[in-house]
Amino acid sequence: MKKTFFGFEKTFWTANGVELLERAAYYGTFIALVIFLTNVVGYSDIESGWIGGLFSALIYFLPLFTGAIADKIGFRTSLIIAFSFLSSGYFGLGFMPSKLSVLFFLVLIAIGGSFVKPVITGTVAKSSSEDLRAKAYSLFYMTVNIGSFTGKSIAKPLRTTFGVEYIPYYSALLAFVALLIVLLSYFPKRETTVKEQKKINDILLNMLRVFKNFPFLFLIILTGAFWAIQHQLYATLPKYVIRLVGESASPEWYANVNPLVVVLLVVPITHFAKKIKPVTSIAFSFLLLTFSSFTMSMSFLFDSQIMFLGFKIHPITLMMVIGIAIQGIAECFLSPRYLEFASLQAGRGEEGLYMGYAHLNTTIASILAFVSSGYLLDRYCPDPKKFPNLSPSQLELLYSKAHYIWYFYSGLALFAFLVLVFLNKIVFSKK
Repeated sequence: MKKTFFGFEKTFWTANGVELLERAAYYGTFIALVIFLTNVVGYSDIESGWIGGLFSALIYFLPLFTGAIADKIGFRTSLIIAFSFLSSGYFGLGFMPSKLSVLFFLVLIAIGGSFVKPVITGTVAKSSSEDLRAKAYSLFYMTVNIGSFTGKSIAKPLRTTFGVEYIPYYSALLAFVALLIVLLSYFPKRETTVKEQKKINDILLNMLRVFKNFPFLFLIILTGAFWAIQHQLYATLPKYVIRLVGESASPEWYANVNPLVVVLLVVPITHFAKKIKPVTSIAFSFLLLTFSSFTMSMSFLFDSQIMFLGFKIHPITLMMVIGIAIQGIAECFLSPRYLEFASLQAGRGEEGLYMGYAHLNTTIASILAFVSSGYLLDRYCPDPKKFPNLSPSQLELLYSKAHYIWYFYSGLALFAFLVLVFLNKIVFSKK
């Protein structure tokens, strides 16, 4: 009989351990990626936006296919490949930061990362009994958030003490440790039978079948707008804060307000929101997001530091933290109810299919988020290196309309809310 710890076997805890390391590595580099691409590699804001968007989109799109590959080659082999790619990709990113080479290493990281999520979630399912399945996934979700929080927290002192160019080395080290753990401790039982294995052609046919469900397709697109705004924590926030506040600013720590709020409030808010329809809850999240982005723009109303709870705080810091906290509340109203809506669209035996494609909204969000951010930063909060001869007062004037960026995302959230209200009357009400 296998030994268990709190009811779960060793494979479960090993999988969660390497997931924590992978998330810490990913978010450590991801929060600094656009800064790295511009300040170290030499890409413009617009170019780094396109690169960051495509990189993020690949990570969320490729698991549709790498999950099927993992079923064929086995979970252990898949994780060995994944962390070999990740450790090599992150190390190469730091060691050879040229315009051409970083593209190769980012693709390597995207492929490696795309193997991890389906394998780890599959391991969680296969290494926990049905009566412990809900607890197993709650522990997995907590692990993901701990990894996210830790990765971004450590990225801040690394950036300010050593430089942003050293963060990929930190991520490479974490990925290499995860690889060693997989080699030494990850020995899952045989995962699949031939009958269970998916074919690539089946994946494409299933995608077409899912997209014929127009209410579901509309909601994938609309929630893509939600996550595009949420992704500004990585696309816009780092450059925006550092350019306006200075290198000592902490966009990495500001971004951590979001997962902190979600962990604290998602259960009570979901309990409250279950009294209303999923689409209504999602629509309300867009209203909150409209207010959240508008709040982030309001720092221009203050001429100097603000006294808050006895401490002097930069107005951008205060408005960002409040805006991000509201964004976290909005996520609590959207994420669980969106997944519930996706599960309700599925016929008997199709729950897994619909839940898998529900995450395509993040692929849409990644491209929209980073590409729009690149153009908006270039227009309203450009790289100061483009204007080396400007005095501090002239640079301040150049950034006087930087807050306009948040008007765009506030307007996008409001537009998505209005579209959702309209579709709720003519499309969703029929479901």
